Amino acid sequence: MTGLADRVLFRDGRVIILDKPAGLACHPGPQTRESVETYLPDLTFGIRELPRLAHRLDRDTAGCLVLARTARAARQVARLFSAHHVRKTYWAVVHGVPDQTEGRIDAPLLKLSTAADGWRMIVDPKGQPAQTDWRCLGTAEGLAWLEFTPLTGRTHQIRVHAAHLGLPLVGDPVYGNGDGERMQLLARAIHLLLGETPVAAQAPAPPHMRPWLSRCGYSGN
Repeated sequence: MTGLADRVLFRDGRVIILDKPAGLACHPGPQTRESVETYLPDLTFGIRELPRLAHRLDRDTAGCLVLARTARAARQVARLFSAHHVRKTYWAVVHGVPDQTEGRIDAPLLKLSTAADGWRMIVDPKGQPAQTDWRCLGTAEGLAWLEFTPLTGRTHQIRVHAAHLGLPLVGDPVYGNGDGERMQLLARAIHLLLGETPVAAQAPAPPHMRPWLSRCGYSGN
């Protein structure tokens, strides 16, 4: 990868919304050679400060990622995320077809960690409240194309809630069966209000998702 400057969906003096590619982690780790943080110097666009990640996406989730361009903007955006005043929309292709066309998942999430298996999120009454709205956009051949709107921002929320519905994401190695496929999850759109100014962006379906989405009726619009 040569940089991320050509993947900017929105930019003003406060924030950048980036179309993060699937497979690129947000933060470096012991086995992570590169991450979004590697490319922050390419995203200054004339501002002396390096942009800061305002939230994160899983390594294998593509799509809209917000960066704050200054310390002041970082504080403003952090308050919006903390107050759940950021609207996020996700697309996923899942195994199975829902019985209804839309619904709400209300299932608290708890982090479970073991020495043998590492950590994962589980649905548990002792966990943090988590709600996700969903609707079905298309189906085919035992698959469904779902749109998720999380009302809270828990780790792995979309993936765990989808599996809780009995509709695990195609390619999810933790909450599904992996399938040997790439995970079919896109942070499709994001909307936030900074002061009186709306900030919004929409990410295109990435190449690895288009064949799966097309099977479910996606036309590329």
